[in-house]
Amino acid sequence: MPSRAETRGPSNPSMLSRIAASEFTRDFLSNPSAVAGAIIIVFALLVVLIGPHVVPQNPYDLKEINLADAYKPPIGFAGSSLKFPLGTDNQGRDILSSLVYGCRISLFIGIVGVLISCVVGTTLGLVSGYYGGKLDSLIMRIADIELSFPSILIALFMMSVFGRGIDKLLIALTAVSWVVYARTVRGDTLGVKAKEYVEAARVIGLPDRIILVRHVLPNVTTSIIVLSTLNVGGFILAEATLSFLGVGVPVTRPSLGLLVKNGFDVLFSGYWWVAVFPGLFIMVLIFGINLLGDFLKDELNPRLK
Repeated sequence: MPSRAETRGPSNPSMLSRIAASEFTRDFLSNPSAVAGAIIIVFALLVVLIGPHVVPQNPYDLKEINLADAYKPPIGFAGSSLKFPLGTDNQGRDILSSLVYGCRISLFIGIVGVLISCVVGTTLGLVSGYYGGKLDSLIMRIADIELSFPSILIALFMMSVFGRGIDKLLIALTAVSWVVYARTVRGDTLGVKAKEYVEAARVIGLPDRIILVRHVLPNVTTSIIVLSTLNVGGFILAEATLSFLGVGVPVTRPSLGLLVKNGFDVLFSGYWWVAVFPGLFIMVLIFGINLLGDFLKDELNPRLK
């Protein structure tokens, strides 16, 4: 009688081979932009996970900072140091190390913020589209009112009122981002709830929550995935904007946006590297996310198949 390992072993290669041979994988590997975007995202995740263990210093540990190292230029310029390949800021903090620690905060805000917005917006969109009536009108009117104002202005106002902090920043960004999910999911739900299998589920007496979770939600997941992928970059950029304006994350937990702000203050004093490298990092990170998001938008769109 074959052992458990023998009976279970072949299933894993089979599953991996099916994934490798799938149309999605073939399309992904044949799309240079998508591959480039995925490489950038994987690199950013490695920076977050491994970076703190390999960078020269913890830029926010006072015991590792020396004011004598302030404003050292990047390697290749007069006065540079091999210890600080991208230079240092006004307090002697290594720019490379600051990018690693700042990326952790920015990616955390981007990913967690999108998850919260997705849950809130998807829930309201499902309820609005499925039940309709006055509840639908109320939710959509609130969404219309919010869309009549610039999102960054609403977030800026909320941060000015409630103060700085990662938790407050997530609340502010969620408050301006749930609308996109709600409107998109509502539109998809209106189409799905008219399908025969949803009507059949109602006839046999399934509760509405079961119908929404088992029959409606799986059919709107594609739109949610595409929106979430694209919105991660938007959240990172929004956080950078708010931090640049001085109402984002606190100085004790710096993000990429706060690094750009600190560098901008001395940009015209000749210390260009303090602002340029964080700005380039943000640009490349968002570029990679958008490349992968554009691929998913096209790949998961049934009209393009």
